[in-house]
Amino acid sequence: MPTYPIASYTKSARLFALYQYLPRDKAKAISLTELMIEYGDDPNNFANERKNLENDLIGLNQIFNDILYSEALVRVPAWGQNISGQTARFYIEPSFSIDIINEQTVFFWEMLDKYTANYLPISFKQSITDKLTQLHRQDKNNFHQSPLGQWQDHLITLPSVVQAPILDNEVIVSIHQALLQNCQLQISYQNKWDDSAVQRVVYPKGLIFIDNMIYLTGFNPADDHIDDDVLLKTHRNFAVNRITEANVINEPIPDWVGRNAFTLQNLHKLGKLELNDGTQIHLVLKVQKYACQHLYERPLSEDQTISIIDDTWNEVRATVANTHRLQDWLVSMSQLAVVVEPSELKAVILERLKSGMQLYNEKN
Repeated sequence: MPTYPIASYTKSARLFALYQYLPRDKAKAISLTELMIEYGDDPNNFANERKNLENDLIGLNQIFNDILYSEALVRVPAWGQNISGQTARFYIEPSFSIDIINEQTVFFWEMLDKYTANYLPISFKQSITDKLTQLHRQDKNNFHQSPLGQWQDHLITLPSVVQAPILDNEVIVSIHQALLQNCQLQISYQNKWDDSAVQRVVYPKGLIFIDNMIYLTGFNPADDHIDDDVLLKTHRNFAVNRITEANVINEPIPDWVGRNAFTLQNLHKLGKLELNDGTQIHLVLKVQKYACQHLYERPLSEDQTISIIDDTWNEVRATVANTHRLQDWLVSMSQLAVVVEPSELKAVILERLKSGMQLYNEKN
């Protein structure tokens, strides 16, 4: 909403404010009287402001027609028809956008649609689909005939083995609002091992996307402290699908949450954004020669080195975070790779493999 009555702005600003304010749904079409609530609030100048509003609506419609070749601003009854005895109502055609439309823009949304098809929750995927529908209505033929547009018939994304969890749209909206407005957030969070949700207050910091899971990262309530390490102990991550309810608290998050030490990039470097033991390790692996090929293409770290042991084995060295995802990957490489160092990680992987073997050896 504009900070001041729309009538107080220059004409160009008034037209833009009206474009933003008008509803995007025929069922929610708004009358001149309803528009006046936001447009002007001077009772001594009501008649003049209402006339200006009518002229601004006519001017906005003319811009859409003459420049954008669009009948985006809809009047009911239609423009040009006699409205005697009727209340005229106005809305913006929901498929209309003043975004710059070119083949690069549409290509971006097409690729986003394909590459997130199986990695984002249905509610997120739907928003992308809606955007594409809008773009296709405006420039469908030109895009599909363009070199970029032809790519969509040559790309496909295969689904993840495990589907994305279902998210509560109202929870997502509250999280977005709290993050963008720097407000505290009250959530009801149900740990996967608990029977009921626990209510708690969070200082939200951001969202983390890991595979097809989304996590809210933030801090438990705490007083300011000169030592960043003390405040880091209050850091927490929450799986968004386990947040059963979220409500924005009209209280700002403390200034310390915005320190450079607590940016998402720094939290990631500190190993705070996923399950891990908070340490960097010097990983040494013995990997079968042919299985090692993909590590040339997709290295474990920037400092990764690979050396040949013999005709069967290679040695891989890399500095990595000791995360659960790393351990899962090492278990999946069970018959192809052996952890040499560190010994603590080797023991963890060995124990997981023994447990798996025990399950498979049990008689059902």
